[in-house]
Amino acid sequence: MATHTYSLSLTWTGNTGSGTSGYRSYSRDVLARSDGRPDLELSADKPFRGDPGRWNPEVLLLAALSECHMLSLLHVAVMHGVTVTAYDDEPQGWLEQEGIGGHFTRVLLRPRVTVTDPDHVPLMPGLHDEAAAACFIGASVNFPVDHEAQTVVEA
Repeated sequence: MATHTYSLSLTWTGNTGSGTSGYRSYSRDVLARSDGRPDLELSADKPFRGDPGRWNPEVLLLAALSECHMLSLLHVAVMHGVTVTAYDDEPQGWLEQEGIGGHFTRVLLRPRVTVTDPDHVPLMPGLHDEAAAACFIGASVNFPVDHEAQTVVEA
């Protein structure tokens, strides 16, 4: 078994002068840094007094789930001899808020995958299932990550 370790530096940059002296007295702005990568300007989602021009945790979770499925699918496609030439996704997630807490109840991935061989189209539902089982991020969450995949053949 292999163990992989990940780290970053996260700094709250939202102290506007009086810290958290009141709910409206501070910004939710955050800076995330990781060696060799561009900085990420983060915030809370707009309903939680965040900056809508910055990435928020909820959208980042969707991005992580979507990318993980995509990377897993590309790997599985290679293993099955399927050539993928394009991949797009428009995931959606549902979060239910209860008081100050809440949780995601579901994420739906909507990948649109382009393949080169029409004979590979019937294989794709099974490859998406394999990819879902192989995705580290999807296996780490406690809510369903479903997919409504579409496959097209390259023109």
